[in-house]
Amino acid sequence: MRILICDDHQIMRDGLKQILQQLEGVISIGDAKTGTEAICCLTKEVFDILLLDISLPDKNGLEILKSVKEKWPSTNVLMLSMHPQEQYAIRALKLGASGYLTKDTASEELLKAIRKISSGGKYISQSLAENIALQLDKDKYQLKHEALSGREFEIMIKLAIGKSLQDIGNELCISDKTVSTYRSRIMEKMELSKNTELARYCIENNLI
Repeated sequence: MRILICDDHQIMRDGLKQILQQLEGVISIGDAKTGTEAICCLTKEVFDILLLDISLPDKNGLEILKSVKEKWPSTNVLMLSMHPQEQYAIRALKLGASGYLTKDTASEELLKAIRKISSGGKYISQSLAENIALQLDKDKYQLKHEALSGREFEIMIKLAIGKSLQDIGNELCISDKTVSTYRSRIMEKMELSKNTELARYCIENNLI
């Protein structure tokens, strides 16, 4: 097993090396302090696992993750972060990460994650998995209008109370064409097709 560590803190890289040396079958452990260095290392040598920090001085770790999975899809990436937020984890997993751990994770859990990832699995902590489940439930029951921008919401209300594109354009000092573009975007996000449906939705949700 060849492992590459990408973290901008020397003490973090050294600590991770000491932990990873406990694993059986580890042939080499490389390290990089920036995303650019990590890409350079991957160009020169094959690594089975990349431990990648999200917060890097040159590029965002998620950008590096995307590049790695495009160029070296067989390299498994375990994201390490100070951010416990489930949104970071969800985005990382969607981009192809094999796991996500926060930096306050115990060494035993890190080793467990590496073993699981090396065998082709994915790994996130139990607490993070619970948070992700809660977030997904929240998104599932989120009202559709909450996905609208401030201007889109404003125009939706005006459409719902029966104002024409021209009237809305005059009030907001924008062209009819621009209002029409906003309307199309609103309808797409709301999954509706008619102004009457929009009005019904707004009435049912006490928006007008």
